[in-house]
Amino acid sequence: MDFLRPTSWAQALELKAQRPDATPIQGGTDIMVELNFDRGRPAALLDLNQCRELFDYQELDGKLRIGAGVPYVRIINRLGDRLPGLAQASRTVGSPQIRNRGTVGGNLGGASPAGDAHPALLAGEAVVEVESAARGTRMIAIDDFYVWVKKNALEPDELIRAVWLTPAQGPQYFAKVGTRNAMVIAVCSFAIALYPQTRSARTGIGSAGPTPLRATLAEEFLAAQLNWDNPAPLTEPVLREFGTLAAAAAKPIDDVRGTADYRTHALSVLARRTVTWAWNDHLAESRAA
Repeated sequence: MDFLRPTSWAQALELKAQRPDATPIQGGTDIMVELNFDRGRPAALLDLNQCRELFDYQELDGKLRIGAGVPYVRIINRLGDRLPGLAQASRTVGSPQIRNRGTVGGNLGGASPAGDAHPALLAGEAVVEVESAARGTRMIAIDDFYVWVKKNALEPDELIRAVWLTPAQGPQYFAKVGTRNAMVIAVCSFAIALYPQTRSARTGIGSAGPTPLRATLAEEFLAAQLNWDNPAPLTEPVLREFGTLAAAAAKPIDDVRGTADYRTHALSVLARRTVTWAWNDHLAESRAA
């Protein structure tokens, strides 16, 4: 196995073009597990840790551009007020050591349906900035990014440069179920973001399908049912139907972490809880205005 160590982003792109079989590594929180347990051995590793261009975030034209190398701990500490859903998801990732090293860019590169960042990225309508030496930069909407189990829309010579997100326009929440309280892969997870300006909602489902998913029918139902002009507490029938529609969007399987039936039930509960928290926040803000 070759170890490639570029000293700049431009050199990293050149090496990726020469070695499309090279697997990028930065935090290494996923790939090192695979190597340690001998589950896979790539032909080459492309170390991006000296590409300092990936470690910054900035606000441009009203949007946040988060470099692929920004660790979860910085998202929690620096961006939690503007990206609450992603920050909540980041807090559930592994241990403090993993949060210090792991990145949203790594989650996207691995494209595991159980990745904690994915539901929040879907709910937040993220856009992924990728680049190649030959064709330059292109932007991929998050809805188009996930292709299949651990497969994303990148071409073999492309690398993830950054993730773009609009600061929260309304309440956002993320919740997950695991077999214990920490250091655990999600049995299932759910995220929601409300958009009062457009009177709409977006969702994200994790670890309950071949890819991260959105519950679009649940979103449409919720947007139609919410009283945006004169907010009032959600009724039980609305919550129950939203939970049912959210769970129906999943495509779960039985595995070592849980059964398909359990995931379906748990997603319904998570959907009801998160929408209640989000709508109650909106209700409180409306009454305070």
